[in-house]
Amino acid sequence: MKIRPLNDRLLVKRLEEETMTAGGIIIPDSAKEKPAEGEVIAVGPGKVADNGERIALQVKEGDMVLFSKYGGTDVKLDGEDFLIMREDDILGIVEK
Repeated sequence: MKIRPLNDRLLVKRLEEETMTAGGIIIPDSAKEKPAEGEVIAVGPGKVADNGERIALQVKEGDMVLFSKYGGTDVKLDGEDFLIMREDDILGIVEK
């Protein structure tokens, strides 16, 4: 299934949380927190300014981003979990 976000929205896939600590302790699923880092899968065309011009987004497909813990809306596409969020929910881009 293909999806194209509208305006300043992004489609983000969360990164998988570690299942084991550095000390070798296995973390059960019930104790895991949702990761606040993910990969941008698709981006919208940008926000429309008051004068009618479109403002391009700063993030692009493939960027690794940090986002607020409760930001975005959870969606399930083709059996996979994704988030749809506004660019304002992105806290930063992870530089490699």
